[in-house]
Amino acid sequence: MLAKVISAAVKGIEAHLIKVEVDLIRGWPSIVMVGLPDTAVKESRDRIRTAFNNAGYKFPSQSKLTINLAPADVKKEGAIYDLPIALGIMAASDQMQADKLKDYTVVGELALDSTVRPVKGVLSMAMTAAQRGQKGIILPAQNAAEAGVVENFDVIPVNVLSDAVGFLNDKIAIQPFKTKLRETFKELSLYEFDFADVKGQEHVKRALSVAAAGGHNVVMIGPPGSGKTMLAKRLPSILPELSIAESLETTRIHSIAGLVRAGESLVGTRPFRSPHHTISDAGLVGGGTFPRPGEISLAHHGVLFLDELPEFQRKTLEVLRQPLEEGMVTIGRASASITYPAKFMLVASMNPCPCGFWGDAKHECHCTPRQIQNYLSRISGPMLDRIDIHVEVPAVPYRKLTSKVNGVSSAEIKKVVMTARQIQAARFQNKNVYTNARMTSKQIEVYCQLDEPASVLLKQAMDELNLSARAYSRILKVARTIADMERSGSSSTGSGQIQAAHISEAVQYRSLDRARFA
Repeated sequence: MLAKVISAAVKGIEAHLIKVEVDLIRGWPSIVMVGLPDTAVKESRDRIRTAFNNAGYKFPSQSKLTINLAPADVKKEGAIYDLPIALGIMAASDQMQADKLKDYTVVGELALDSTVRPVKGVLSMAMTAAQRGQKGIILPAQNAAEAGVVENFDVIPVNVLSDAVGFLNDKIAIQPFKTKLRETFKELSLYEFDFADVKGQEHVKRALSVAAAGGHNVVMIGPPGSGKTMLAKRLPSILPELSIAESLETTRIHSIAGLVRAGESLVGTRPFRSPHHTISDAGLVGGGTFPRPGEISLAHHGVLFLDELPEFQRKTLEVLRQPLEEGMVTIGRASASITYPAKFMLVASMNPCPCGFWGDAKHECHCTPRQIQNYLSRISGPMLDRIDIHVEVPAVPYRKLTSKVNGVSSAEIKKVVMTARQIQAARFQNKNVYTNARMTSKQIEVYCQLDEPASVLLKQAMDELNLSARAYSRILKVARTIADMERSGSSSTGSGQIQAAHISEAVQYRSLDRARFA
């Protein structure tokens, strides 16, 4: 007898429906599995046989069993097909009704005691199944909250194999799991850190607010213990709130990576990813035999923080150049090419020299000029050019550390950021650009008009600092953001001329260029 079960596979962040066909006939006892399965899929036969025995079901060991995973040209990986194959075998051997199978997508890994274990990528699978007209999805109970955000779609949670069989046989009533999307999203959109906790460093907070307002990448340079990491962790709290669409897209990436914890449904705050400097190229941008998202994709719609930037391998940093420009990363393999979204703000920190105390008023630097230059040169010029803001973070004096006065809160900074973002939204309406940092060359010409004093000042800075053409564009983008932050929220375009004060502040945010050519 032939039985068919619908399952799913994930490629990139998109899911595709997979047909699991199980044919049971009389013949020499054997199990044949076709359809490009990997080792984990092939091993399902042993897990399923043992799960059947421990759950009290009869495995058809005296028949020829053929299992086909279609389409046959798509590589199947992981233990996600255990549950659909098991249900297909039961339907083919007349131990279960097959009528309802066509209405549901089925995913899940089976333990030897017939427990159904959670799998990765469930949100993408549920969304695709709903789009394809499926009534619902049968999945591990631990994945139910994640898939439950898909509206008008039945999510059937099961804990053991017998739950799925009983539901399909109409012997067990399982209520579909529902997640109240908007209420859940609101509950999860709270940040742990606040800028009010930071003592002093007002000029750094200003630089980070400019970065947040325009979506600019930023690097902080300062001695150990000056608060660079503390400041970076608070940057997501002043960025605009995630929209539900952004939250769903971010959650899909985290789901594929297996980072959505059991019982969680959404990523409600902007991600903050901080990989160690020993990370590999594949760990940062994604990769593997079956490509998985890397840290830059896990930081999608959020912040990627690279602490001790010069300690990262140079070739690892160079692979960031394309994602920083294009907002996506493409991973090519012989079998397929997969693209993951990677729209993130890059925030980096570094010491000014190998010992960390060059320019510090209280500590003596023991580094030679050559050592300092070699240290700074670990970061290539093209990479630095893609970082709009370079800001110095000095050590905080004792009197500020012990001050009882709280700093400016994230909520207050966020108001200014949101005003600037609204101006940019009006300016770039229907232009597929959302922030000043993403302006094209033509848009810079249109929206970054300078008055005469500003033009003279910029020319002088370019000549004295020997800045590149890309650095010139970055200064104009940052100056445009600074001007937007000063404009009234009633402005519809924020298209006024950039003034000398705006250029002056933007040039001050190129401290590494000044250090390099001093």
